Amino acid sequence: MTSPPDDHPSEISRSLLRSPWFASLPRELQAALQARGVCRAFAPGERIFSRGDAPCGLYTVLDGAVRITAFSEHGKEAILTLIEAPQWFGEITLFDAGTRTHDARAEPSTRLWQIPQAALNQLLQARPDYWQHFGRLLTEKLRLAFIALEDAALYPAPVRLARRLLQMSQSGVTGDNAGTRTSLALPQEVLGAMLGISRQTTNQILRDLEAQGLITLSRSMITLVDLPGLRTMASLPDKSNRGG
Repeated sequence: MTSPPDDHPSEISRSLLRSPWFASLPRELQAALQARGVCRAFAPGERIFSRGDAPCGLYTVLDGAVRITAFSEHGKEAILTLIEAPQWFGEITLFDAGTRTHDARAEPSTRLWQIPQAALNQLLQARPDYWQHFGRLLTEKLRLAFIALEDAALYPAPVRLARRLLQMSQSGVTGDNAGTRTSLALPQEVLGAMLGISRQTTNQILRDLEAQGLITLSRSMITLVDLPGLRTMASLPDKSNRGG
């Protein structure tokens, strides 16, 4: 783990408040999580934790991204998701005090805000009413997991890919700005691995979307050009047509 720069508390606070979950917390809980946290910097590919590790707390991505993966006994990697700013992760072991369920590594150079497990346990022992807020974080992840299972069971690869792009475009964006994050720093092989399709198939679908004028492609970057059109392909309602 590399040494992080000295981060000013106001800069950290602004970064944390980008998270819809954190922004919805009571002010005193926000202050407690900021006071008990520490900034960690990781080099590309550096391990944050591995499957089977003891609990080490709760994290949020300040900048960069975290790859959550699993490996078969033959060493084949499955990329489950890519966690970007300002998403939180690591809450499962907060509830069951079990070991880590998957591997987590920095994708590019990444800064995380970590609240150590011991500090969280002390906080929740003193304020058990705070558990409901962490429960909401866990159930939000469960909801996304069920959506992913449903997509895999019901939709062909092009629709699933479009839905995943739209989901990532909305990550951490709330209110009137929902869905306006249009540039995704996402290698095609990572996107394909997240959906369980080959890199070749992923590339072909993306090229088809580009030919339709829905996206543009550049090196490790996907830009969503036509969000309403992408929503139509993904069988989702067009948010731009909502009534007042």
